[in-house]
Amino acid sequence: MADKAAIKAARRAKFEDAWNVIRDELVEYAKNNNMPNDAVQWFHKNLEYNVPGGKLNRGMSVVDTAEIIKGRTLNDKEYLQAAVLGWGVELLQAFFLVSDDLMDSSITRRGQPCYYRVPGIGLISINDAFMLESSIYFLLKKHFRSEPYYVDILDLFHETTFQTELGQLIDLISAPEDHVDLNKFSLEKHSLIVIYKTAFYSFYLPVALAMLMCNIPYTSSTSSPPTPLPSSTHNTQSGGDQGISHSSSKTTQSILSTLSLTPTLSTPYFQSLQILIPLGEYFQIQDDYLDFSGLPMEIGKVGTDIVDNKCSWVINTALSLCTPAQRALLDQNYGVKPNSEETAKAEAQRAKAREEGRGEGEEQGYLGEHEKRVKALFEELGIRKLYKEYEEGVVKKLNEMIESLPEPKEGEEGLRREVFTSFLGKIYGRKK
Repeated sequence: MADKAAIKAARRAKFEDAWNVIRDELVEYAKNNNMPNDAVQWFHKNLEYNVPGGKLNRGMSVVDTAEIIKGRTLNDKEYLQAAVLGWGVELLQAFFLVSDDLMDSSITRRGQPCYYRVPGIGLISINDAFMLESSIYFLLKKHFRSEPYYVDILDLFHETTFQTELGQLIDLISAPEDHVDLNKFSLEKHSLIVIYKTAFYSFYLPVALAMLMCNIPYTSSTSSPPTPLPSSTHNTQSGGDQGISHSSSKTTQSILSTLSLTPTLSTPYFQSLQILIPLGEYFQIQDDYLDFSGLPMEIGKVGTDIVDNKCSWVINTALSLCTPAQRALLDQNYGVKPNSEETAKAEAQRAKAREEGRGEGEEQGYLGEHEKRVKALFEELGIRKLYKEYEEGVVKKLNEMIESLPEPKEGEEGLRREVFTSFLGKIYGRKK
């Protein structure tokens, strides 16, 4: 166990070392464009505050996937290229988070104030977010301009960015914090949001970038549509027969059917989409469930989906099951912020925990009355059991799809099942 942790730490440290090189290239570009020193320092702060502080799973997945495809450790040139693509994904993530936090009026991110709340930043964060996104394309031009797949990488980043922004749009107009309307919610809409807002850029993009770097053709040389993996049709009810998704599986299948009609997409990329879209959807459903069920000490944060009026899997599953009386309770209590008295009680409880030497995250803490009623109803509806049934079903189906993926011959490069089993292994049964 210690060796595995040490190896993981060493891999992260190597990836972070590559960030220092990449960050300096970006800062040097600003200097070479005659930017004054205060602007150069501002850009440096923007990069350092927003990009390297997260888990880095998305970015490091590019390196990991490239090594799996090649079946060996990357040489120095290959590693730098994979790291540039990985940090490109992290820059894209930073662009999304800076923008999202501003739109949502969020308070903290990664244990520190959201970037726009840092003294002196404010609305300048809008331009800083643009600069984070533009940094991707400077790096791609510098490191990949001479590669035959350069245009495909550009196309992939642009398309994935647009897909994520479409998902954000649906989320913003469906669940504004200041106007609760549960009639706008549904499992189908939740599926659409998480696929576009999370699955494409968090799961498919890192794998597709590694495949391009390893010279797996992005487009097909024929006009025939890509070959799908063997898969049964899925039209399951939430918590019922175990399929690839919940009852909105029709949404997943509709998206995949649309993509399969694109004759230019080669088979390995489409087959990756077949696995990674539902895997990304599972990841977000798991995240929604943990927000409701996990203790702060387990998930590393206080769950806020209920009071923030989030269009989560939990509320949508509850809406699909509740009686008229239960629906009325949800209408009256979901998305209601705690009042000042409740906020004061919560803070007093946290202070008491500190005084008594208990971790503040060892218990759920004080819940406002509205949130308490909603959580009680979720328990009454059996959300925990329904989630466990869903998780076991989706993991079973994902494993079946991974097993049906053709494996390259021994010694050959190619898309291997390990790419997907490594993703699934990191997600299944996670607690945070």
